[in-house]
Amino acid sequence: MRPFPLARALLLAPPLVLGALAGPAGANMVYVSNEKGNTVTVIDSDTLEVVGTFDAGQRPRGITISPDGTELYVCASDDDTVRVFDPKTYAQLHTLPSGPDPELFVLHPSGNPLYIANEDDNIVTVVDVKTHQVLAEVPVGVEPEGMGVSPDGAFVVNTSETTNMAHFIDTETFEIVENVLVDQRPRFAQFSHDGKLLYVSAEIGGTVSVIDPATAEIVKKISFEVPGVVPEALQPVGIRVTRDGKTVFVALGPANRVAVVDGETHEVVKYLLTGQRVWQLAFTPDEKLLFATNGNTNDVSVIDVEDLKVIKSIPVGQQPWGVVVAPD
Repeated sequence: MRPFPLARALLLAPPLVLGALAGPAGANMVYVSNEKGNTVTVIDSDTLEVVGTFDAGQRPRGITISPDGTELYVCASDDDTVRVFDPKTYAQLHTLPSGPDPELFVLHPSGNPLYIANEDDNIVTVVDVKTHQVLAEVPVGVEPEGMGVSPDGAFVVNTSETTNMAHFIDTETFEIVENVLVDQRPRFAQFSHDGKLLYVSAEIGGTVSVIDPATAEIVKKISFEVPGVVPEALQPVGIRVTRDGKTVFVALGPANRVAVVDGETHEVVKYLLTGQRVWQLAFTPDEKLLFATNGNTNDVSVIDVEDLKVIKSIPVGQQPWGVVVAPD
């Protein structure tokens, strides 16, 4: 493991906090990692206003929160570590060993362990978030990025951007048990809530593969077509599926659209215009709102899930990347 020279300094330094420390009681805070600004922006999900900003280390990208809402995890990619913050005070609590260049990660449904994609070393690092120990390093394909976990916690899926595969990793043995070839540059993996389908986006391929996890076979490929937008710009990245499985949202990167996909037919029913380079997505717990990060316009689009409309654009930090909403 490489040393983490900034970790100790940030632990000792007070957090850079702009605005209030927390929003009104009952609101769900929305946390946005700003890749170039090296900060996290905090948005109140009720007022849709920014209520805070804090330093998050160098090049923060992947971001998630514990099921009980007490720990906020941020991949500080250029610090080669995962920083853990108190979501209410924004103070850094500690760091976790991540392996080099952590980009995306996913928590086991129980809240432990954390599975981290290490883009530079072609491994997935498994870290116990309680003991802060590395449990395993799993070799995967070249340039691992996307990380998804099955609802029962039995499998973690990693996507490797250059190998163009989705790797199924057994969470007990830490062994790869299946490899599924998908289209070029797979970026993200998302299970449906019933665990019966797995969605994998392919940024260069321009598709989303719908995989049956039971057979490890692709059952459908979703493609996209937007009038006036060149096919090369249709680059699927972040994916979210509603709890009932009826609607799938796909961020289309430089196409500046979020595609709305019927979860049964897997046909696109609508495109929603967002800011530029829309990247990652996150629902509020009640699934009434969906937040989308726009990396080139430095803002977040707020989507009304029932009406399928973008209702607001919220300025955040420089080059927003990841987004997570605190649980109830």
